[in-house]
Amino acid sequence: MQQLTFTEENYLKNIYSLQHKNESGEVSVNEISERMKTKPATVTDMLRKLSEKNLIHYERYKKVRLTDKGVTKALQIIRKHRLWETFLHDKLHFSWDEVHEVAEQLEHIHSQKLIDRLDGYLDYPQFDPHGDPIPDSDGKLPSSSNLLLSEAEMNNTYIITAVKDTTSPFLQQLERFGLQIGKFVTTIEVMGYDKSILIELEKSPSILLSEKIARNLIVSEVER
Repeated sequence: MQQLTFTEENYLKNIYSLQHKNESGEVSVNEISERMKTKPATVTDMLRKLSEKNLIHYERYKKVRLTDKGVTKALQIIRKHRLWETFLHDKLHFSWDEVHEVAEQLEHIHSQKLIDRLDGYLDYPQFDPHGDPIPDSDGKLPSSSNLLLSEAEMNNTYIITAVKDTTSPFLQQLERFGLQIGKFVTTIEVMGYDKSILIELEKSPSILLSEKIARNLIVSEVER
């Protein structure tokens, strides 16, 4: 596969992410423009280039989606990004709110041998520090939960498996509450006025979480 520029790789990665948030599996120019923080005209120019390389299906004034070739390339980039995040967090002890920015730079390293050795060195992790699934060398993703804490049933115990928001302010706020990947939480009550949720942590006082926080926490139900 031909070598892509950093910008082209960033577009593919972000189109892949947007596709999976849209039920149609297609993405508009305006959505990409907002995600990439650039003008629609600039996005259109890039889409033409990616289409010429057979990485996206693109027609003027219509939504776009990745080709099979584009999906393969996007998953390779995502794999590198999440492996680097895991390395930075687990081996170099970066906090989980610091790893994303550094991994954004490292994900563009093109040495497949390096990435495969990094995967082996980390003992083939399936999830990164934010709970996001890491594609394997064949592009396959491990199964993961998509249940939001805001949608959870009351009086049940769940384990936090991932976060939807990976921005530093959100992750830092979770740290203050003691909410991390692998923590068990028990849902107590939903407040009718603002949908905030009262929860209990292991061996900790009850915490009232805003709906915004609850809908950015992904959980799995603990089997009884």
